[in-house]
Amino acid sequence: MTTTAITNIGSLVTNDPALGDGSLLGLLTDAAVVLDGEKIAWVGPAAKAPAADESHDAQGRAAIPGFVDSHSHLVFAGDRTQEFNARMSGRAYSAGGIRTTVAATRAASDAELEANVRHYLREALRQGTTTFETKSGYGLTTEDEARALRIAARHTDEVTFMGAHIVSPDYAEDPAAYVDLVTGEMLNACAPHARWIDVFCEKGAFDGDQARAILTAGKAKGLHPRIHANQLSYGPGVQLAVELDAASADHCTHLTDADVDALANSNTVATLLPGAEFSTRAEWPDARRILDAGATVALSTDCNPGSSFTSSVPFCIALAVRDMGMTPDEAIWSATAGGAAALRRTDVGFVREGARADLALLDAPSHVHLAYRPGVPLVSEVWQRGRRRVTADG
Repeated sequence: MTTTAITNIGSLVTNDPALGDGSLLGLLTDAAVVLDGEKIAWVGPAAKAPAADESHDAQGRAAIPGFVDSHSHLVFAGDRTQEFNARMSGRAYSAGGIRTTVAATRAASDAELEANVRHYLREALRQGTTTFETKSGYGLTTEDEARALRIAARHTDEVTFMGAHIVSPDYAEDPAAYVDLVTGEMLNACAPHARWIDVFCEKGAFDGDQARAILTAGKAKGLHPRIHANQLSYGPGVQLAVELDAASADHCTHLTDADVDALANSNTVATLLPGAEFSTRAEWPDARRILDAGATVALSTDCNPGSSFTSSVPFCIALAVRDMGMTPDEAIWSATAGGAAALRRTDVGFVREGARADLALLDAPSHVHLAYRPGVPLVSEVWQRGRRRVTADG
């Protein structure tokens, strides 16, 4: 294997307080990182960097761990421009618009769906995302859900079965029968291709009892739960997530004090998805309240064609700082180490010895510029698994 020393890093976020200044981000200045194949072999002051086969000059740029986008819906066809336009003109958002994407996704070929996944992954990579999770949920038949997962699994290990996105239009008059399908035949076909199981626990989708049945069936098949919880209204989702030791409760917009306490006293991460609030003009999650209670928070894009059509983690960081009460340091941590926690990973989201060699170099002196200069394409280089995938010249 070839070793590579990335030197002359002006400011390095390691997310390991023991490596840096003792802060949440473990900041190092005038730093270097040595990559050995797909792993990080050494991190520290540039003056003490060991010899390497190759050297790369970061030219004083800031560096951060690659973003860990722990919530996305990338296997789909079509878009919902008309719905977005109507919503921005005054119509409220509801769960029902998913049916539009279901129809387009069912009609698409495997090649078309795969091309879409590749397109959005390239977008995300150019913006610093090196690890991502993605879900099924736009097929809602056994065959279409299984093919979505097969496509997703060609691009990531973090694949989530979400046949319980909404009740399939085919079962509109018999939701109980659809739950039986999801927990039976569909689960059997999909479980071999997934690591996770998810359910949209919300009015217009699945209630608490249905969500419990679906997630419990998934656990019995070896899938670990995560849950869309408390997005549009108060509900049982967060409490159910904690009860079932879900890795993540996602959205967390409408929380009671008991919900916040439950998250703070559990291993379940509160994954906040500000792109959804931006695109639906909904109430912002109160990140400050959740963080102050001691819960772990992740930030993710929720990239999907209906309620959050963005692949940009930097955009979500800027929203979280501006409108959700997070500091720039907290937002960066949540989009990297927090996302890793939401996937129960320790090998990504950090820059430290033994971690995967995923870094983003910024055309800026500090990570704070991601919130300070919103909308500016600051990610200039991306290293993924030890390879430079995005270069400063494009």
